Formats: sequence, C-alpha cells, structure tokens
Amino acid sequence: MIDLLNGIYPWIKALHVMAVIAWMAGMFYLPRLFVYHAERASIGSELDRTFQIMEMKLLKIIMNPAMIVVWITGLMMIGLGAFDWGAGWAWIKIISVLLMSGAHGWMAARRKEFAAGTNTRSGRTYRLFNEMPTVLMVFIVVAVVVRPF
Repeated sequence: MIDLLNGIYPWIKALHVMAVIAWMAGMFYLPRLFVYHAERASIGSELDRTFQIMEMKLLKIIMNPAMIVVWITGLMMIGLGAFDWGAGWAWIKIISVLLMSGAHGWMAARRKEFAAGTNTRSGRTYRLFNEMPTVLMVFIVVAVVVRPF
C-alpha cells in the first residue's frame, strides 16, 4: 500500500494544494459575509435569509469538504514521510493548521448564531477576525516553502 501511495504522492500533493485553495477562499470570504450580515440585515428580513443561505452553502458545500480533503491528504503526506519532525517549520505548520481548523470551527458556530437570530457580535469583530486566516496562511506558506527553522 505504501508503494502505491508513494507512486501517487504528486497527485496527493496536488489534491492537497487544490483543497487548501478552496478552503482558504472560504476562510477569507465567510467573515466578510458576516460583516455585511451583522451590519446590514435585520433578523428575519429577506436580506438576513439570503445571507444565511450564502453562509450555509459556503460552509457546507465548499469549506467543510475542502478542510476534510486538506486533512486527509495532509495526513497521507505525513504518513509518507513528508515532514521532518525535528525541524521547526513542521511544528509551525502543524500548529498553524490546528489554529486554522479552530478558526473554521469558530466561524461554523457564528453561522449557527446568525441562523438562530442570536448573533451579538458587530461587523468590527468579524473584520478583525478576517485577518486571522491571512496571518495563519503566511505562517504556513513561509514554514513550508522557506523552511526558516
């Protein structure tokens, strides 16, 4: 089985990169939807319902599957020896991916609050939060590409 996986490693890596792109697109866009939802839509309004549909579909159709593929392919690459566990860059990436997954979970919880009409956070909160995926992405890309440690 390992020989088969080693043979398709470039395909696993390509799928991983494509899933990361899809996941990150959602991680950048969902907080922006939350900003506009919090600032412009009244609970129960047609705009509120439109934002809820957009947020739900982005999360469930794009972000959740992409994150799952990222984790599966990432773990496959780890299993094939793609990580040097003695190097700092590997730990920076793993910690950053765990934080990114936590941010994903936080956004999923906020989507449920919007759906229930119980959001108490301002657009400013979501604007500030929107920076977290960008910062984590910088850490991940630098750790993997530059490998400074």
